Amino acid sequence: MKGNDEFGCLDNPITSEGKPPNPRTPSFRLQSPTTDGVLKPCKKSLVRHPSLQVKSKALDIAIGNGYEVENRGAEFTPIIRSGAWADIGFRTRMEDVYLRIDDFTHDYGLKKCADVPNAFYGVFDGHGGKHAADFACYHLPRFIVEDQNFPEEIERVVASAFLQTDTAFAEACALDSALASGATALAALVLGRMLVVANVGDCRAVLCRRGKAIEMSRDHKPNCNRERKRIEALGGSVYDGYLNGQLNVARALGDWHIEGMKDANGGPLSAEPELMTADLTEEDEFIIIGCDGLWDVFRSQNAVDFARRRLQEHNDPAMCSKDLVDEALKRKSQDNLTVVVVCFQSNPPPNLVAPRARVRRSFSAEGLRELQSLLDGLGN
Repeated sequence: MKGNDEFGCLDNPITSEGKPPNPRTPSFRLQSPTTDGVLKPCKKSLVRHPSLQVKSKALDIAIGNGYEVENRGAEFTPIIRSGAWADIGFRTRMEDVYLRIDDFTHDYGLKKCADVPNAFYGVFDGHGGKHAADFACYHLPRFIVEDQNFPEEIERVVASAFLQTDTAFAEACALDSALASGATALAALVLGRMLVVANVGDCRAVLCRRGKAIEMSRDHKPNCNRERKRIEALGGSVYDGYLNGQLNVARALGDWHIEGMKDANGGPLSAEPELMTADLTEEDEFIIIGCDGLWDVFRSQNAVDFARRRLQEHNDPAMCSKDLVDEALKRKSQDNLTVVVVCFQSNPPPNLVAPRARVRRSFSAEGLRELQSLLDGLGN
């Protein structure tokens, strides 16, 4: 890895290629990247989306399977280390983009939160082209930090930033129809010991809490009962698992060009993110953020177990990200692959000793956790 901040789109590069085009009218005053990849300050104060209704889920989960320990989160300060890797996989073109910023407020010129850990990570999975993913990767973080209520109202600010990014991209597409495309997006922010994850689509973030996989996002698929009800209430339909028979996700940025998906008054395809938050404690070891190409071949607990073993071997989040991508390719994932691993401790994950069972068993503790994860998934 080169430095602590990174934009990447293929094989973990740091590149300025594929920058999103910026509208050429005075009324559209978003920042634009310079030739060295540095974003210029916004010329206009950002306004929160007026219709915003934040849906946030606070996370308070007790760890079972004999691994529950006392919560001493108030004394914990995360030590942030991160790495990322991306691969085109078996596709003919790369449409994934990621962003990795270990010192978020410093890099965007803010003094707020300067004395506490603060970081931003994002993965953006494009479809129908890469423009929407590129656009969101560049502009979503800026909408967040430019909001006057950041970081005091962090959840509302992040949710608003997603909607503003979507609206801004619609304006860009109105100026240049060649930009027409869409993207799923997931952003994870660390502020002090608070973790905030916002998701639109089927990217996923999974927190490892003392060996147990804690899903910090929910896949937005059209055939999910909650999404199906929302889609049908807004005049859409689900056919063979596809929204209006065209998209296999229920939420996404962009896709304004597809008839019947979005309009000024809403539509069945939503850009409103679902948020989950957690207060990090000394039990929290790392988080895996990945596009759906990873989760097509990994269950959440399986990915955590795999990453945990690798981090115990080399304690390098960049190498761990590559290990996950390589393993997904071995498992024949058919999609682009992008993974970001963020560690919250300086030491590798400790070995866990399961409590001695009262009866003899043939399953390992790791196998039991994955079985429990499968059963939990069936229950949902």
